[in-house]
Amino acid sequence: MLEWTVGEGEAGQRLDRFLAAKMPEQSRTQIQNLIKQGEVTVDGMRVKPGYRLSTGNTVVARVPVVEDTALVAQRIPLDIIYEDEDVVVVNKPAGMVVHPAPGHEAGTLVNALLAHFPELAGFIETDEETARRPGIVHRLDKQTSGLIVVAKHEAARRFLQGQFKQRKVRKTYVALLEGRLQPPDGIIEAPIGRDPKDRKRMAVRQRGGRPARTVYHLIEYFDDYTLVTVQPVTGRTHQIRVHLAAIGHPVVGDRVYGYRRQRSGLRRQFLHAWKLALTLPSGEMREFVAPLPPDLRDALITLAGRVPEELS
Repeated sequence: MLEWTVGEGEAGQRLDRFLAAKMPEQSRTQIQNLIKQGEVTVDGMRVKPGYRLSTGNTVVARVPVVEDTALVAQRIPLDIIYEDEDVVVVNKPAGMVVHPAPGHEAGTLVNALLAHFPELAGFIETDEETARRPGIVHRLDKQTSGLIVVAKHEAARRFLQGQFKQRKVRKTYVALLEGRLQPPDGIIEAPIGRDPKDRKRMAVRQRGGRPARTVYHLIEYFDDYTLVTVQPVTGRTHQIRVHLAAIGHPVVGDRVYGYRRQRSGLRRQFLHAWKLALTLPSGEMREFVAPLPPDLRDALITLAGRVPEELS
């Protein structure tokens, strides 16, 4: 944790520019992200990057320590759904982290991608912001399986980022929930932010949270479970899991936001990025599908005796 007291000569500065001078090793984007994530406070309060400082303000920043380790290409098998000169669409397995982070410096999707697509190393050489996550424009949780699209060059990355920012990418997940969800189709709108009691968790926060919207549709009821498709309209961290837990129907197998007791035999949450519809940099509109993986199929058979035809 870092702490500073604003001096007379620093009064009137924007918070993000003040921090840029204090932490030259951090890029402006990284600093703004820290502020937006609530890792920076002024006199104990969360504020925006453009907040103007006053003499005597106490600024506190919690900066995660990241080891300066070079990315290594690793020959890890990948289920490649689609590839062209601009992008690659991968069906990520559960248990794989998307990009290196403290505690996960190797064995990630990025390490595997660098071995399969050496051209991604170009991101590392040219852009500090994408050096740790070359080509990555969106993420899946470690224990969530399914589709993720990766840019193969900078122009494709900018194009895809624009698609996501404008919410033109349609992501559809399959989730098995605890309990019988009512109504069977609906929209969850609740702001999401860091859990004040546990910074590693997210939570619905009416004050200080960012707007979040999730749409769900019933596939089928199974006794005390509900199988649904879920579309996150916004892209907040852990959004689907937090929203569903907030309405009393956590994802089966979710040991962070759900129940510790399990009857499914699953070793992870029942959440799969099933479909991904978007416009490619080439201008072509495509929808990709990743079949339900064996562990989730087995869980359905254990709990319901079968897999619905829609997912077969």
